[in-house]
Amino acid sequence: MKIAIAGTGYVGFVTAVCFADKGHEVVCVDVDQEKIDKLNREGKPLIYEQDLAELMTKNSTRLSYTTDYKAAYAKADAIFIGVGTPERRDGSANLSYVYQVAQQIAESVEQDCAVVVKSTVPIGTNEKVEKILNENKRPEVNLYVVSNPEFLAQGTAVRDTLHASRVVIGVEDERAKEIMLRLYANFDAPKIITNRRSAEMTKYASNDFLALKISYINEIANLCEMIGADINAVTEGMGYDDRIGKRFLQAGIGYGGSCFPKDTKALLWLSNFHDHELKTVKAAIEVNENQKLKLIKKARKYYASFAGLTVAVLGLTFKPGTDDLREAASLLNVPILLEDGAKVKVYDPVGRRSFRRKFGEQVTYCKNVNEALQDADLCFVFTEWPEIKACQAETFKERMKQPIIIDGRNCYALEDMKDKGVIYESIGRSTIS
Repeated sequence: MKIAIAGTGYVGFVTAVCFADKGHEVVCVDVDQEKIDKLNREGKPLIYEQDLAELMTKNSTRLSYTTDYKAAYAKADAIFIGVGTPERRDGSANLSYVYQVAQQIAESVEQDCAVVVKSTVPIGTNEKVEKILNENKRPEVNLYVVSNPEFLAQGTAVRDTLHASRVVIGVEDERAKEIMLRLYANFDAPKIITNRRSAEMTKYASNDFLALKISYINEIANLCEMIGADINAVTEGMGYDDRIGKRFLQAGIGYGGSCFPKDTKALLWLSNFHDHELKTVKAAIEVNENQKLKLIKKARKYYASFAGLTVAVLGLTFKPGTDDLREAASLLNVPILLEDGAKVKVYDPVGRRSFRRKFGEQVTYCKNVNEALQDADLCFVFTEWPEIKACQAETFKERMKQPIIIDGRNCYALEDMKDKGVIYESIGRSTIS
């Protein structure tokens, strides 16, 4: 089938490459000419995602890139809307890009097709998209609006698309259902057919539940520190209960990225708009914001001020496997260190370029862990990249001026740090000193 995808960001581009891999002809549409030129010129992804570059090369004959939305949409069998829905100041989702694309589709389409909303949007948005389309399309053209939310985790997005846990399809008529089942015919995953509002809600309910789980276990971890329990032992015991499961029970310094922070706030805003308070979601947001500053508070026990100190920061992205910095703990903590007068040395295997765009030369960018640790008075671990987890206690002791490690991702076993001449603090576990 011929597919057009509006948006070459994280959701749109991963979706495009994966559909091409399933045999569809896909054209990617973006308003940013520089992005499109770079894709056409280099044939490489604009984002870092495992296996994405290889898959893009493999399916290059079925992928094309353009800013000419009229040509891209005119004869498409399905058009996916995969543009951003950034957070507004009040926590609501900014849907202007979604509605702009809907207007462009209505003006361009020359044949019947499905218009598939892939972006994460508040409940009821698909109806508004349908209204825009019907008010502006050609009378003889039938457009079928579908809610098809994504359930991708950054770092595993390709796998999550090609081997999805489920495909949720929200439709209001049989024709839309038929088109979507044809599109996903080669995807070996359960197809959940429901109405559009239920599909929209499924996305928010799923993401917010996972955010709740993370904030819950971080609260338990904080209590473990106070009473002398070990959060790793606690979560191991919990994880064997299949009603709970092992995933999203890793204590740390909170969630980040493009989904959980935005989606929790958007659902809370929507509930408040309807005079209904989601108390659990509200609590998860509050816990997460406080958790991001957990390491700074721990470090204050050793240094009242960071002025004049050399501080190593290991990991910049919000999680390993991605170059995404959105809502990353580093963005909140590094400015505090700089404002306090610290010299900050940072290391991240893929996030350095994005970080430099935000911080310029205010920090020192290091090529590896050892360089970042050299002569440091303090070390923060924000992201559990494999090369960071592989660092040994002896390396911290040999490289650092004062081997004080404040680990926000519990990267190291306590027994590996004990009696090694280092001070080691983590989340929900005993302090090694």
